Amino acid sequence: MSSEAVGRYMPADVTLDDLTAMMAADEHHRYEISPEGILSVMPPPGYAHAIIATRLMMWLAAAGVPAERVAQAVGLRIPGRDGGVGGRIPDLVVWSKPQTDGVWLPVTDVMLVAEIISPGSEGIDTVTKRTEYAAAGIAQYWVIDQDQGQTVTMHQLDGGHYTVRATMPLAWVLNTTPTDHDLA
Repeated sequence: MSSEAVGRYMPADVTLDDLTAMMAADEHHRYEISPEGILSVMPPPGYAHAIIATRLMMWLAAAGVPAERVAQAVGLRIPGRDGGVGGRIPDLVVWSKPQTDGVWLPVTDVMLVAEIISPGSEGIDTVTKRTEYAAAGIAQYWVIDQDQGQTVTMHQLDGGHYTVRATMPLAWVLNTTPTDHDLA
């Protein structure tokens, strides 16, 4: 689907149902919307991005975190401050308990959201999503750079805002346990 076709049929107010339909019609892009209604269209992640997400998934699984509590690229319903609802698709989500099936899941039981920074997503991942996830009450937010060390910056919720708890290469994280990061 071309951007011209998307624009021609774009509703004035985009809902999560609209996003779901757009993603079904366009397998080459990822669609997200902020609680304020700002649409983001991104290309699918690349190979290096996928490998980082897979390493984290394998680390969690090896430590015994049940598969039903971890998912890659699943939609989260992000409540806004003014009653709006947005939809974000984090690269990795860890819940405190299994979730029911759905396209846009609630953030109620989310323990961790991780975003792997891709070229062009730096601002959204490091500023916009950090603010939205903190306002939604998500306890931890990890941002992983695709630099040589695959640097992980771990944010911890503190009074409605995130503070940096630690910054370390992904290899160091993988030599710890999820329990070390309150993900048991």
